[in-house]
Amino acid sequence: MSWAPVAFLYFAVFCMAVSAVSSLSVRRPLPVLIVPIFIFGLLTSELTWFFFTLQLLVSCVFLALGALDTTVGGVALALLLINWLAMWRLQRQAHSADTILADALHSGLGERFKESIPEQRLPQLRTAISAADWLRPLAMTRAGVERLENISYGDAGERNLLDIYRPVAAREGGFPVLLQIHGGAWYMGHKQQQAMPLLHHLAQRGWLCVSINYRLSPAHTFPAHIIDVKKAIHWIKEHIAEYGGQPGFLALTGGSAGGHLTALAALSANDPAYQPGFEDADTSVDVAVPLYGVYDFTDRDGENLNRAIRDVLAEKIMPSSFQEDGELWHRASPMTRVHAQAPPFFVVHGANDVMTSPLLARSFCRELKKYSQAPVAYAELPGCQHAFDGMHSIRTEYLLNHITDFLEWSHSNYQGAGL
Repeated sequence: MSWAPVAFLYFAVFCMAVSAVSSLSVRRPLPVLIVPIFIFGLLTSELTWFFFTLQLLVSCVFLALGALDTTVGGVALALLLINWLAMWRLQRQAHSADTILADALHSGLGERFKESIPEQRLPQLRTAISAADWLRPLAMTRAGVERLENISYGDAGERNLLDIYRPVAAREGGFPVLLQIHGGAWYMGHKQQQAMPLLHHLAQRGWLCVSINYRLSPAHTFPAHIIDVKKAIHWIKEHIAEYGGQPGFLALTGGSAGGHLTALAALSANDPAYQPGFEDADTSVDVAVPLYGVYDFTDRDGENLNRAIRDVLAEKIMPSSFQEDGELWHRASPMTRVHAQAPPFFVVHGANDVMTSPLLARSFCRELKKYSQAPVAYAELPGCQHAFDGMHSIRTEYLLNHITDFLEWSHSNYQGAGL
């Protein structure tokens, strides 16, 4: 038997395995499998069109080499046809994000929430996406946007630097401000590595976006991370007008560990325990958009927080174990900090997220809705993996549209209240 049919079969089986990883929701993976599932699942679900094209080209090469001369080659081709149907389903799931995100906002804010957005801001909203964007997944820069790099907001050197993304043209009254907090399991990550599609998208539409570094573990344990976020909030309120921003309005967003810090900062405004040396500073925010975050460190029901995250928290992030200082772990959990005066939240999570649990995101939103007087919107995206918004994709482009809708609604309410 020629080598081509056998190699073709191996290739088909590998492709099917990767698609299966992308299609299945794995709730309790072995820790050793988390990273491979995450990587293959993310790339295949967000770059489905790329991998389909690649598989088609490789298959044509095998066919040209005579892979169909035997039954083995025929089996391989049949498996690939089944796999391409699965990939078509992944593509459809990516497009379903538009309806799911829209329904979440309509449920949380009301069917006619866009009517409160000023008419002059409506042209900044997109109701569709362009293939020119999602066919260039790593093309981040956008016309009319400038970046100011490495501005100091604290005394921790490189880890207390921020970047500003803003429109080149000034805006009368200043730009509304968004603070982006990167993820990385609280012990890695950088301000220029994440949320680039969102930062450039918003800056092109009249927002000033701030992306920060913060101190990382294990050199700096909790609460160093949230203290730095509070320092950045304080710095923005004191200095952002110098860069063209509105100091009175601030939105927060971040993914993964950044999602945790976004939710915690939004729910712990002016907590002196997280503001050493600037206890009297106003660290309140107006709206929060946490993405695929961790909302409870304590795993109260024993179901939602996977073992790998608990191990990372105990070994690298927290200064003491849960048994030694349970109160610190509780206070670090956004789930335990919900209250009536919480700002509006738009929480987004992937249904297939293997790093952080969508079950936990659902529980967090239920608690928020129970106590908060402000709107809470929750969207859970099928077929969606952790950190999906780091590149331009079909799903990311829809997310950008609906986050913009939510933020414009929030800012219009701020302006309407005369704040």
